[in-house]
Amino acid sequence: MHILVTEGLTKRFPGVTALDQLTVTTGPGVTGLVGANGAGKSTLIKMLLGLLPPSSGRAQVLGLDIATQGAQIRRVVGYMPEHDCLPPDVSATELVVHLGQMSGLPRTASRERAADVLRHVGLYEERYRPIGGYSTGMKQRVKLAQALVHDPQLVFLDEPTNGLDPQGRDEMLALIRRIGSEFGISVLVTSHLLGELERVCDHVIVIDSGRLLRSSAIGDFTQATSVLTVEVEEGTDALLAKLTEAGQTVTPQGRALLVKVDGPGTYDAIRDAAVELELCLTRLEQGRQRIEDVFREEVAGV
Repeated sequence: MHILVTEGLTKRFPGVTALDQLTVTTGPGVTGLVGANGAGKSTLIKMLLGLLPPSSGRAQVLGLDIATQGAQIRRVVGYMPEHDCLPPDVSATELVVHLGQMSGLPRTASRERAADVLRHVGLYEERYRPIGGYSTGMKQRVKLAQALVHDPQLVFLDEPTNGLDPQGRDEMLALIRRIGSEFGISVLVTSHLLGELERVCDHVIVIDSGRLLRSSAIGDFTQATSVLTVEVEEGTDALLAKLTEAGQTVTPQGRALLVKVDGPGTYDAIRDAAVELELCLTRLEQGRQRIEDVFREEVAGV
């Protein structure tokens, strides 16, 4: 089943084209939506929720048309907005229960679901405190909880790691991965921090200035390169000289050497050089592309 399908989806504002003929299809799992700030990510999500009408083109979410079935889409899709939008004078429990009821849950079921999702996001002990006293990370978790309270089939997470410190980002990414893997809920997550998406996504969509640059499985973005990273305990300079003398293309990078693979002989040359110099080889790893590298290449090629 296709989770999202867009065909020529376009959104124009006065003087600006936010989305330009976007045609893309995604299946279940965790999908990353990559793009710089202003690339059209938030506009796309609002259109997929039926909150913004398209200027042209069409799209379906879980088989529902965004132009005519927005209310049905919002009943089966959760949404975590990018910006701070939480009332400071109510507790997390009150807010999540209220939004669960707005999604159609009876009050008793909404309270049960609120307790479950607040436990899932790590706020169970803090659930009765006013949100105004929460840290940024806790507020992000409340926004995630309210997106999950009505047991959606799909959630849209708009820049969920915004404002978080490194530990907070790691914890949020772990929660997102669990949503997709343990709970079977499909996820569309936006971010301009490309390295984050490599850690959680099955599929990545890259857009720039509202145009589709690429849509591929994560493995296609992070495929192996023709460069080996080599490290030794000591003697890096001697190894560099020896490999260069053997005709290998080598670039120093800190304590490591980047060696271009030129057939099986490259591995033999590294082995022989380490043995001859009596060096302890601590790392021999084939490099992989990063989403960031692919993104830069795609943008440069436009």
